[in-house]
Amino acid sequence: MLGVMLLWSINYNNSMGFLLSFLLGGVAINALWRTIAGLSGLQIRPGSADSVFVGQEARFSYLLDNPSPQTRYGIALQWQDDLPQYTDIPAYGSTKITLSIPATARGLLWPGRLRVLTRFPLGLFKAWSWVEFNRTCLVYPKPYGTLPLPSEADTAVAAGATGRATGSDDYGGLRSYAPGDSPRHIAWKAAAREGELQVKRFTSQVYPELWLDWGLLAPDTAMERRLSQLCQWVLKAEAEGWCYGLRLPGLELRPSSGKEHRRRCLENLALFALGNEMESGHGREGR
Repeated sequence: MLGVMLLWSINYNNSMGFLLSFLLGGVAINALWRTIAGLSGLQIRPGSADSVFVGQEARFSYLLDNPSPQTRYGIALQWQDDLPQYTDIPAYGSTKITLSIPATARGLLWPGRLRVLTRFPLGLFKAWSWVEFNRTCLVYPKPYGTLPLPSEADTAVAAGATGRATGSDDYGGLRSYAPGDSPRHIAWKAAAREGELQVKRFTSQVYPELWLDWGLLAPDTAMERRLSQLCQWVLKAEAEGWCYGLRLPGLELRPSSGKEHRRRCLENLALFALGNEMESGHGREGR
């Protein structure tokens, strides 16, 4: 259009046509420069990504740092063909963008390449680049199953075998609080230090130990169905305050309880037979 306007101005020797053509051309060139400058020197760092279950959406957060004295407007991150997530970044400031990525299979979810882009200021041009990080998200099996928890008769360990039944004055350590525990047994000092309620365990109290065993499920059940059932058992056993252990082919986690034990059980279910290892790196810094 600018070319046609310029030819028309030359043909008719119209000064107003020259002025409008050069004015619009200057605006377009300035917009192109501003669009490119919007991404120049931008720094991107990966944030946290909490574990999820199959069927949920993993939320990957990224920090966008602006080292320049000018506010950057209309900066976006985009995963595959999803809608871009736009934000403005203040001068010498940072902004967080969170991308929701569907978790369709258990294991390690890796977002892959992300597009960082901007159309500011006029939307005439689009500047973009690619960033890629090593950050992954752990996806647990979907908790699903129709079987109740294994019965105490099948999974409880005899008190003599566990060594948990002697006098009531024998202190046996701490365990996580479960609904129904006596307030007299709460270790208030430990609760204040750890930030969660801990209950004193005495060896006179016999706590049945449940074994959530791969072998308790029908051999002809598909592997993913078995893992989903075991995942449901882990969540239910933890919610009901059981001391439970997990047995998988080639793996045995001794009975315990609490958030850390629950996390370990779910991690092993998520990575079972996948040949993956947990990654602890913080990814590469994108610029």
